[in-house]
Amino acid sequence: MLEDKNDDSSYNSNTIYVSVIFHKNFGDKKADESELSNGLIKSAKRTGQLNLSNRGLGSVPENVWKIDELVMEESKEVDFARSDLNNWWNAESLKMLDLSSNVVKTISPNVKLLQQLVTMKLHDNALTTLPAEFGELKNLSNLSLDHNKLSLLPKEFYKLTELRWLSLSHNQLERIEPDFGDLVMLNFLNMSHNKLVELPPGMGYLVRLVELNLSHNQLQELPPDIVNLRDLKKLNISNNNLRQLPPMGELRKMEILDANHNDIEELPDFYGCTALKEIYLANNYIKEITEEFCDQMQHLTVLNIRDNKVEVLPENVSLLQTLKRLDLTNNNLNKLPKNLGLLSQLQSINMEGNKLSMVRQDVIKGGTDRMMKFLRDRITEELVCDTKVTNNDWPDKYTLKKSQALMLPARDLTSVPEDVFVAAASAEVHIVDISRNKLLEIPNSVTLLRETLSQLILSSNSISNVPSQICCLSHLQFLDLGKNCLLDLPPEIGDLKNVRELVISNNKFTKIPRCVYELEKLEILLAAENQIDEINVSSDALTKLKKLAVLDLSNNSIFTVPPELGNFTHLRSLELMGNCFRQPRHAILAKGTASVLSYLRDRIPQTATN
Repeated sequence: MLEDKNDDSSYNSNTIYVSVIFHKNFGDKKADESELSNGLIKSAKRTGQLNLSNRGLGSVPENVWKIDELVMEESKEVDFARSDLNNWWNAESLKMLDLSSNVVKTISPNVKLLQQLVTMKLHDNALTTLPAEFGELKNLSNLSLDHNKLSLLPKEFYKLTELRWLSLSHNQLERIEPDFGDLVMLNFLNMSHNKLVELPPGMGYLVRLVELNLSHNQLQELPPDIVNLRDLKKLNISNNNLRQLPPMGELRKMEILDANHNDIEELPDFYGCTALKEIYLANNYIKEITEEFCDQMQHLTVLNIRDNKVEVLPENVSLLQTLKRLDLTNNNLNKLPKNLGLLSQLQSINMEGNKLSMVRQDVIKGGTDRMMKFLRDRITEELVCDTKVTNNDWPDKYTLKKSQALMLPARDLTSVPEDVFVAAASAEVHIVDISRNKLLEIPNSVTLLRETLSQLILSSNSISNVPSQICCLSHLQFLDLGKNCLLDLPPEIGDLKNVRELVISNNKFTKIPRCVYELEKLEILLAAENQIDEINVSSDALTKLKKLAVLDLSNNSIFTVPPELGNFTHLRSLELMGNCFRQPRHAILAKGTASVLSYLRDRIPQTATN
């Protein structure tokens, strides 16, 4: 056997360690007592803290409970002239006791002697019960009991009314008493990974709770008074057997709700949950995202409702204007609302595993940018095909309010009346599309939307000048100026600090305008089909755009590609086809962005060294 493992030294040393621990844990109480050395006692009496974690203890040394009464031998001869922190008159009462990561099975009733204890760590042990005397620790504020074998808490436990932080996860608790509501000072409570089937009504008295974790139990319903937890910010009820959730409106401070892996069939009423930012409802049986939900959740940033039965998305999904992540993977959707493309802040959208007959699989699998472009293009196409209006038929306030968008593409417009923008401003419109018209200039009245506008689409017009006033649109994230007659952009464009995507393709630019380099949040820059003759990678140009992920400079007049562009490893997509340069060759360009960047990096001149 030794020949098989003689070159695995770690195996031999670990085997010896485990055998020692095994010997100590089972029956060697004397060895346990010896772990509490004089040095540890002195340190504890000086600092008020005692750490006995991860020492293989099968029992707690008896002197731990009596540590506040112990007098060390060298302290018996009193010499007040001597400055010694170890002297008994300088001793601190024990306030922190760490017994975690041992194999302790029982706690002595003498635990009651530690009257000044504030923090006690008992996680990762083998406790099956707690003594009644535990309830006498009147100053206990922080208690961890995770990863034990507790099936019941003694009724005296509920006398720990000073508890602020309590974790009981990974035990075998089958029930808790209504007296749990007496622990009214609790801010944090973790009871995940137990066997709880129901919660007592008294939970509603824990009004100071900020975070509550009840995941991985067997709960079938939540007590109605759980909505009394007015300070609650995080609620985790995932991996239970919940069929429905109560109206959540009273939880006005709740920011995160995790209800993944339950049996929930309908979205609850969220009216009043104005702080709610993230909702996780994956692996349930929800069939519909309702119009009421979209109306109530306009501040939502994350919605994960994958692996459900969702068949319908309402048109007013466009109200979720702050949504950044939307996961609808593995549902029963067969079509998408056209207004889904109006979610201007969406950074991640997942639609795989649905039966979307109108969306090609390459679009679904092409990532968020591809999907959003498809949805935006479809909005424009449908409006062109379905809307037969004259120049005098402008959208009314109701239509503007419902869609949150002023859509006027392909109507042969040469101007847009100011009152149209006044109506759009009162409807808090987020998107303006005046593309494919005959505009010679950008309507000045668009600045009336300075408080809400996030997308401005002006492509395919005859605009030759961008007014400096446009810089007041401080919430703008997407600006499309493609297919116009622009030679330059005003410096004030650089003040649009929230712009993430800028389209200036198909214009007459000879250089990327300097103001573009001031757009510090810019992720996508499309500048194809111009007359741009250089790529400026200096420290005050492209190098400033640290978040740039997509750069399209195809079909321009670029003579050379600077090797330093290879250091722009944050680029996911770089398009350079159709320019005048000889290097890199077409074969390299055809291999994709990673290959082009690698090729360029290899050609960066090496700094001479002595």
